[in-house]
Amino acid sequence: MKINGKWYPKSVLVGKPVTTEQIAKRVATESTVAPADVAAVLTALGPVMADYMSQGRSVKLDGIGSFYFTAVAAKQGVATEKEVTVNQITGVRVRFIPETRYRREGGGGRVATRGLSDVVIDWEEWKGEEKKPAQPGNP
Repeated sequence: MKINGKWYPKSVLVGKPVTTEQIAKRVATESTVAPADVAAVLTALGPVMADYMSQGRSVKLDGIGSFYFTAVAAKQGVATEKEVTVNQITGVRVRFIPETRYRREGGGGRVATRGLSDVVIDWEEWKGEEKKPAQPGNP
């Protein structure tokens, strides 16, 4: 990926997104809960989280991390604190902070890692071709 005239590595998603049904089946095989029950819980999770977050609270899911809403403000700020109003808010975003895990380093110190799990990711060079933007009149 080229940014400001320099090239950087970029992660590439593989295949289609994993579905709620796939997650439910996998969680069911790793627990004592039926896939339909897991799917029902996952379906209810989003609205419940949104309700708590709309009350100004963050939601922390053990082993995953914390979610909260942030306001998106209009580009033009105001000169003083007293001029700030709700009318400056143009949207809402969901923010996510992965859970922090600590492990002991060889020298006795602690190392903090933010991530969803302790999975080791093996990065490899992508051998595919970059998609070219469609030309006008040429889909």
